[in-house]
Amino acid sequence: MATNDLRMDNQWLPFTPNRSFQKDPRVFVAADGMHFTTHDGRQVIDGISSLWCVGAGHNRKPINEAIKRQLDTLDYSTAFSVSNDKAFRAAEMIAGMAPGDLNKVLFCNSGSEAADTALKVALAYHRARGEGHRNIFIGREKGYHGVGFGGMSVGGIPANRKVYGAALLPRVDHLRFIHDPVKHAYIHNTEPVWDEDLLIELENRILPLHDPSNVAAVIVEPVAGSAGWYVPPQGYLKRLREVCDKHGILLIFDEVITGFGRLGTAFASDHYGVQPDMLTFAKAVTNGVFPLGGVVCTDRIYDGMMGAHSSAPDHAIEFFHGYTYSGHPVACAAAIATLDLFREENLFARAGEMGPVLGDAMHSALKGLPNVIGIRSYGLAAAVELAPLAGLPGKRAFDVFMDCFHRGVLVRNAGDNLVFAPPYIVEKAQIETMVGTLADAIKRVA
Repeated sequence: MATNDLRMDNQWLPFTPNRSFQKDPRVFVAADGMHFTTHDGRQVIDGISSLWCVGAGHNRKPINEAIKRQLDTLDYSTAFSVSNDKAFRAAEMIAGMAPGDLNKVLFCNSGSEAADTALKVALAYHRARGEGHRNIFIGREKGYHGVGFGGMSVGGIPANRKVYGAALLPRVDHLRFIHDPVKHAYIHNTEPVWDEDLLIELENRILPLHDPSNVAAVIVEPVAGSAGWYVPPQGYLKRLREVCDKHGILLIFDEVITGFGRLGTAFASDHYGVQPDMLTFAKAVTNGVFPLGGVVCTDRIYDGMMGAHSSAPDHAIEFFHGYTYSGHPVACAAAIATLDLFREENLFARAGEMGPVLGDAMHSALKGLPNVIGIRSYGLAAAVELAPLAGLPGKRAFDVFMDCFHRGVLVRNAGDNLVFAPPYIVEKAQIETMVGTLADAIKRVA
C-alpha cells in the first residue's frame, strides 16, 4: 500500500508532531507477536509494547476469540443501575491480584479517566466521613497522570502547565522529583540510594504549608514511566506510606504503566511491598486490544462511602460518578482472557527474567556513546538519556527515534530520553537487535 492510497487529511494525531508526520508517514497495517507490518510491507519490532500495553505480544488468539464470543453474546449494556457478567468476573480477577484489601474495582476506559476517578473518590470519601475540608492534592514533579484536568493538575509535566495552567485545580502541590542526574545517571536493576531523605520536604514544608488536615491524597507513579523511566530511591515508597498514615492522607499509586507485570509482579505495589489506598490501572489489563481502565480501592474506602449513606433512601446514589462504557462487556471479556493468558504462560515471571537481559544490553552497548548522559534499567524497561541540543530540547531523541523506525525498531522518545519496554515474550536476540539498532542510531545522529 502506498501512502497516497491513504487519505490522511482528516485524522489529527495525538502527542505527535503532525506536520513532520505528513512528510514522513509511519502507518501500521498489521501486527503479530513482536512485530508490526507497515503500509509499505516492512517489519518493525515493537520495542515499547505499543505504549506499555501489549505485554503478551500482538495477535494473541485467546484474547481475540474471547472478544468474538462476547460480541456474539452481549455486545454492550449500560453500566448504570444494571451490569453484566463479564464486568463482575473481571473485577473479581483484578481484585484477587491486587495486594491486601484492595478489593473494590471502579471501571473506566483509560488511565486518564482512572486518575480523575481516584481523585474524585478521595474527595467523596473524606466528605462522607465528615472531613470535606480535605481537598488538597499532592503530586510530584514530572509525574504523568493522563490528560484530564484532574490528572494534569496533580501531574508535573511542564508542557501541560504552560498551556492549560489557568484551568488546572488550584489546591495542588508537588513533591520534588526522584532523580539525581549526577549521582544516579546510571541505574541497573537496583534502587538508587540517596544521602538525603527526599520526603523531608513533604513533612517540613508542604504539609505544614497547607496543614495536613486539609490534604486529601498523595498520588505518584511508583516508577515514573512517562517522564522516562525514573526509579524511586530505596525506601522512598515505604516512607511515603508512613507519612500518609501519620496524617490520615490517602495514598494513590498510578500503576497504569507498572501494573500487570512490567516489574515482574502483578503490581509495583507487590514489588516494593507497599500497599496504597487506591491504585489505578489500564493499558496491559487487556493487552491493549480494547480500552479499559479502573481504580482499585480498599474495603475501608468503599465501606466508608456506603456507611455514610446507610440512613439515606435505598434509591440514593452513594458515588455520583461513572462513564458510559464503565465495565464494557467486550473490554471485560478481553481483560479476563488477557489475565488468564498472563497466568497460563507465567508472563509476569518472564518479564522479571528478561528485565536484566534488557538492562545488561543497554548498559553495555550504550554507555560511552556520543551524547549519552544516563541509562536507567529496572524491570522490563530501560531508558537512555541524551544531552539535549541547545535550544532544541527533544530534537536529538526524536531524530534517533526516526532513525530506529526506518531501520525496523520502534523505540519511544520522551523528551531527551529513549525508552524500551518490550512485550514480555521478547527474546534475547530481539533485545540485541533493538539495542544494537538504537546504538547505531545514536552514533549516526551525533
